[in-house]
Amino acid sequence: MILYIVAVLSGLVVLILSSDRFIEGAASTARHLGMPTLLIGMVIVGFGTSAPELIVSTFSAISKNPGLALGNAFGSNIANIGFILGLTALISPITVHSNILKKELPLLSVVTIACALLLRDLTLSRLDSYLILGIFGVLVVWTIFQGFKTNKDTLADEIETGVPKPISIKRSILYLVIGLLFLVLSSRILVWGAAGIARYLGLSDILIGLTVVAMGTSLPELASSLVAVKKGEHDIAIGNVIGSNLFNTTAVVGIAGSIHPFSFEASVLNRDIPIMILLTLSLFIIGFRFKKNRKGRINRFEGLLLLLCYMLYTMYLMYTSFST
Repeated sequence: MILYIVAVLSGLVVLILSSDRFIEGAASTARHLGMPTLLIGMVIVGFGTSAPELIVSTFSAISKNPGLALGNAFGSNIANIGFILGLTALISPITVHSNILKKELPLLSVVTIACALLLRDLTLSRLDSYLILGIFGVLVVWTIFQGFKTNKDTLADEIETGVPKPISIKRSILYLVIGLLFLVLSSRILVWGAAGIARYLGLSDILIGLTVVAMGTSLPELASSLVAVKKGEHDIAIGNVIGSNLFNTTAVVGIAGSIHPFSFEASVLNRDIPIMILLTLSLFIIGFRFKKNRKGRINRFEGLLLLLCYMLYTMYLMYTSFST
């Protein structure tokens, strides 16, 4: 058991460090290739913070622990909104000006509900996975279109200062390759340790994915959101979460299911997916309130509510798991 815990903790530490190097190398390489700054922020940095979830879920599926993959994706989405945005707004109220983000948030709500409908039969089949990956492809095209089309947007201004500064092309590629290698290595160690803990305690892979692994792989989003708010870059703070959740719901779930289709517990459909949908919709409602020409805002009280929801959800997960 001690060895499993050490594997999880060391895997998470290396995962986070290698994720930072991977994103820095990818962003700098894209700058050298002449990619627009807004596009770098939306695609590479926005989706790149979900690289840990993607690699961990991929190796979970390869290792025939698909429940760990699904739990990691949905658990990260719940943690991103409930814990990360809740804590961030509690520290400093988040005000959103970007029109791009105002389009992405309802899009995230639609994608989340669509994914839930595909999983209503308690099975993630290859057909489901291909459809979800198709949605991801559409999102990538839309994101690239927005990145090239939009010139004036507060998100672009914040990304200009928030995206890592370019380094030499050789060092950029080196960071990119080394970051990816250590992402893969640390993910394999993390998956091995998490699966071992689940077997030792008699818990399901999905539960470990929803809690320990999901929180660990969400740490890059937490760090980037806190740094962004400290700098007053509120659009980046919420943009990281929206981009990560879109990536988790589509790419992470889709790739895991295409590698290893599987059936899952009814509790995921009855408990975890509804919580994920409700948190997503609540963010849409409290952030924008359906009024035109109004700045999106999540105040401290709303941040506290999000944080309490996450804490109660986690406590309920642990209580029901250890009491059965």
